[in-house]
Amino acid sequence: MEINSDRLWTRLMALGEIGVRDNGGVTRFSFTKDERRAKDLVIAYMKEAGLTVREDAIGNIIGRREGTDSKASVILTGSHIDTVPDGGKFDGALGVLSSIEALQRMQELEVQTIRPIEVIAFTDEEGSRFGFGMIGSRAIAGTLRHEDLEHQDEQHISIAEAMRAAGFAPERIGEAAKPTHEVNAYVELHIEQGKVLENHNQPVALVTGIAGPLWQQFTLTGQAGHAGATPMNMRRDPMQAVADILSYIYREAKQFTNAVATVGKFRIVPGGVNIIPGQVQFSLDLRDIDESARDLLETRIGDYVSQVCKKYDIEFQIDLLQRVAPAPCSTDIQEAIAHAGRIAGLSNLPYVVSGAGHDGMQFSSSWPIGMIFVRSQEGISHSPEEWSSQDDCGVGTEVLYHTLLQLANG
Repeated sequence: MEINSDRLWTRLMALGEIGVRDNGGVTRFSFTKDERRAKDLVIAYMKEAGLTVREDAIGNIIGRREGTDSKASVILTGSHIDTVPDGGKFDGALGVLSSIEALQRMQELEVQTIRPIEVIAFTDEEGSRFGFGMIGSRAIAGTLRHEDLEHQDEQHISIAEAMRAAGFAPERIGEAAKPTHEVNAYVELHIEQGKVLENHNQPVALVTGIAGPLWQQFTLTGQAGHAGATPMNMRRDPMQAVADILSYIYREAKQFTNAVATVGKFRIVPGGVNIIPGQVQFSLDLRDIDESARDLLETRIGDYVSQVCKKYDIEFQIDLLQRVAPAPCSTDIQEAIAHAGRIAGLSNLPYVVSGAGHDGMQFSSSWPIGMIFVRSQEGISHSPEEWSSQDDCGVGTEVLYHTLLQLANG
């Protein structure tokens, strides 16, 4: 094995201590003190790897290793270091640290590449704080809009306000964009967050594409009232409509081959045990590798919400939080990853589809993308129980190392 598995593991565990909670979960939201501490640690690791480091206008941390051709387009790699609430130590962080390890070994082994390689720790992939994710990768892709910075967290702090408090200038986000001709390809290593690899007893997989997430917020408004004094047939109770809607969402999603539907956030107003709710809000996350199938499911759910709310005399509003197109992975990069797997002693890497979204989705229309998955224990992710073994992380990083070498010399 070319890479240093022990060093990678030590760094992974150290980064996982920043933002750790009593239950073992890690919480690192964007533009917070914990995220700043994590970024500073990543910067230190990049400098140890001999990289030239900078922080762009949106807060992405970028470490660059030069190639022999100063005019050649760059190979990008990396992931994110923000987390969901009480998340794990591996989601995103492994992708950043494995990329740093790969470049550090190139430096130590005095391996030259024709193209430069840049490792990026992207700002806010998860979207946990503001309900709007992939902020850093959108900025690099040139698709982050100034109006996107108006999204607010639960304390009604906007992205723009949080940026200013962290020392960034929201009006300068355009400076983070990379011209298409300057980038050759993007490759990301990530934990699988599923059970396919474990079921096949394989440490690493080759990703063929990323399903596109669509996020919505539903607001149903009725009439609050006394729980004991209002007869059932005289109520305008939005929870009654919500009960029907949730049942429909889960039932209908199962009619599609690859679609998944998740209601992950819920808010009831005023929220008293003896009060009929006046308003209910809930989120919906729809995903499918087939964009037309996902959008058809969205339409069917919207039509059903309209019917149910009319039945119960409930007002409703559906707000779109984000819509990201599914992203196919480059066949050329898939071939490079497969060849890298053979070099690392893995003769036949499994082919999988990513149901989870990743920063690379933002780049698929601008330059080729590719992904490598590392086995997740029991498929658990976004949880304190999230785990991948040191051996699997090392093998995955070895595959990434040889993939980057091929792409940077191609």
